[in-house]
Amino acid sequence: MPRSGTEGKWGEVMIELFEDGGPFMWPLLFMLFFGIAVSIERLWSLSKASVNVKQFIADLFEALKQRGPEGAAELCSNTPGPVASVIHAGLLRLDRGIDHVEKAIEESGAIEMAFLEKGMVWLSTVANIAPLLGFLGTVSGMINAFKAIAAAGDVEPSIVAEGISEALITTAAGLVIAIPIQAFHNFFVSKIDKIIIEMQESSSQFIEELITLGYGSGEGNSGK
Repeated sequence: MPRSGTEGKWGEVMIELFEDGGPFMWPLLFMLFFGIAVSIERLWSLSKASVNVKQFIADLFEALKQRGPEGAAELCSNTPGPVASVIHAGLLRLDRGIDHVEKAIEESGAIEMAFLEKGMVWLSTVANIAPLLGFLGTVSGMINAFKAIAAAGDVEPSIVAEGISEALITTAAGLVIAIPIQAFHNFFVSKIDKIIIEMQESSSQFIEELITLGYGSGEGNSGK
C-alpha cells in the first residue's frame, strides 16, 4: 500500500512539473513518445535481421554442394535477415553468370541497407531538436521572469520564481529526452554497421564458393 501511495505522489509531482514547464512541454512530450516508438520499432526490426551468419554460411555451402542452387535458394527463403536476402537475390540470377549474381547482390544490398537505416534520421532529429526546444523554453521562461520584474517594478524571488522554474524544467526535459534517444541511436548504428559488414563478407564468400564449385558462367550453371 505505501508503494502505491508513493507512485501516486510521484505521478502528481511529474504532472506538476509538466504544468510548470509551460507550453514547450507539449512538443517535448510528443518528441519523447515519438522517439520511444521509433526506438521500439527499430529494436524489433533489427533483432529480426540478426542471425548466426557463420552457421548460415556453413549451411548454405552444404546445401549448395548437396542440393545445388535450388536447395541453397530454399534455405535462403527460410532464413530471415538481410544476409539471406542478398544471397537469395544472387541465386535467382545464377543462370546468367557470376557478373549478374554480383550485380543482383549489390542491388539487393542497397535495398536492405535502406531498410536497416529506416527511421534512424528521426531518432537523430529527436536527439538534436529536444535540447533546442528545451533551451527555447528556457528563453521563454527568462522572458516571463523579466516581464514579471518589469510589471512589479521590483525584484522579489516570488515574482521571478515561476519564470525561472519554467526555464529550468524545459532545459532538463529536453536533455532527459535527448540523452536516451541518442544512446539508442548510437546502439542501432553500431548494430547496423555490424549487419552491413556481415552482408559484405558473406557475399564475398558466396561468390568465391560459386566460382570454386564451377558456377563461373551461365553455361556452367546448367550442368549443376
